[in-house]
Amino acid sequence: MPGSVCEKSMRNLLFLSHRIPYPPDKGDKIRSWHLLRHLAEDWQVHLGAFVDDPDDWRHIQVLQDLCADVKLRAIQPASRKYRSLVGLFTGEALTLPYYRDAELSAWVAAKLADGMDAVVVYSSAMAQFVMQVRDIPRIMDFVDIDSDKWLQYAETKAWPMSWLYRREGRRMLEWERKVAAGFDGGLFVSDAEAADFRELAPESAAKIGYFNNGVDADYFTPDAVYPNPYPEGRRVLAFTGAMDYWPNIDAVVWFAREVMPEVRRAYPDVLFCIVGGRPGAEVRALESEAVSVTGRVEDVRPYLAHAAAVVAPLRIARGIQNKVLEAMAMAKTVVSSPQALEGIAAKVDEEILRADGSVNFAAAIDRVLRGFDCGRAARHRVVTDYSWASSLKTVDAWLNGEIRA
Repeated sequence: MPGSVCEKSMRNLLFLSHRIPYPPDKGDKIRSWHLLRHLAEDWQVHLGAFVDDPDDWRHIQVLQDLCADVKLRAIQPASRKYRSLVGLFTGEALTLPYYRDAELSAWVAAKLADGMDAVVVYSSAMAQFVMQVRDIPRIMDFVDIDSDKWLQYAETKAWPMSWLYRREGRRMLEWERKVAAGFDGGLFVSDAEAADFRELAPESAAKIGYFNNGVDADYFTPDAVYPNPYPEGRRVLAFTGAMDYWPNIDAVVWFAREVMPEVRRAYPDVLFCIVGGRPGAEVRALESEAVSVTGRVEDVRPYLAHAAAVVAPLRIARGIQNKVLEAMAMAKTVVSSPQALEGIAAKVDEEILRADGSVNFAAAIDRVLRGFDCGRAARHRVVTDYSWASSLKTVDAWLNGEIRA
C-alpha cells in the first residue's frame, strides 16, 4: 500500500492518461489499466487523467489504493468539442486544445518540481503536459496511429466533415512525429503498427517499439459457469465494444443492414446481439426481432460464453482489437474483418475466420452455424502469445535504459 516502508524507497513515476484507466471496460482502458497496475509494482505512481463518463467517478478508490497520488479532471465531451475549434486558428490538431487543462497542467508542474524519476504518457494528446521535460526518461504509449484513424474517418464522411477529419489526420501526424522525436521511446500496440509509424516518422525510427495487448486468460475462461443472458431458442452472433465509438457504430450498423438479412434467410432463429455501453440513437434504431442492443453490462463473459460466434466486422481499425482477443480467450470462433485482425498472429481457418465484405461474412457465419469450431485453438493462441506479464516487460526495459535509441 502507498506509504509503506518498502514503498518509500521506490522511484516516483508520473503517469498521464487521456481517460481514467479504470474500470477496464473498453479497449483503451483495458490497456491503460494493465499498464498502470504493472508500473505500480515497481514505482510510486502519480496518476493524472480525465474522466468523460460520470459513472467512472465511483471507481476512484481503486486508483487511490494503487497509486501514490491521483488527479482526475472531469471532461464534458460536448463543450470540449467547441473548445477544440481554437485549433483551426492556431493551426494545431483539434485534439490538443480538447485536452488542454490549466488545473491538470499546474498539478503536473508541481509533481515535476517535487521530483519525478520517469514519465509514462498514454495517448499522444497528453504529451503536451510534459513536452518541456528533458532530464528524466519519458516513454510514450501511442497505442496506435491516431492520425491514420482520422484519415480513415474522412473516407466515410461527406464534406465538410471529410475535410475536417482529413485536416485532423495531417495535423495529428505532425504532432505524433514531434512527440516521437522528443520522447525517449515511443511504443505501439503491435510490431506491424510500429513498423507503419517508422515509415511515417523515419527520423525517430530507432526510438519506436511495441508491446502487445494481452488478455487475462484466467478471467476470460470458457471453463467457468455463466448464466445465459439470451432468449431461449436463439442462436446468437455477438459483438462487444464501446458503442459511443464511431468505428464500432459503423461496424454494427453495416453488419445489421448488410449481413444479417442474408444470414436470417437461411437461419431465421439467429439473433445479432450488440453488447456495449452508451449506444446512441443510430445503434438503438437497429433493435428488432433480429437485433438486440444491451447497453452497458457488468460482465461481458456470459454474452461471449453463450454466443454461437463472435463477430468483429470493423471497417475502420488500427492496432490490436481487445474484443477479438477476449473472445478467442473464451474459446469462441471469431469471424473478423481483415482490419480487426491486424496485429493478431492467429492462423486463418485454424484459429480464426477472416471475411471481407457482406457475402463473405455471411458465408463464414454459415460455416460456423453448420458446425465449424476453432475456439479451443483460438484460446491456445491467446494463452501462448498474449499475456500481459510478458508483454509489459518491454516497458520495463525502456524505462530502465535496457533499450536505447
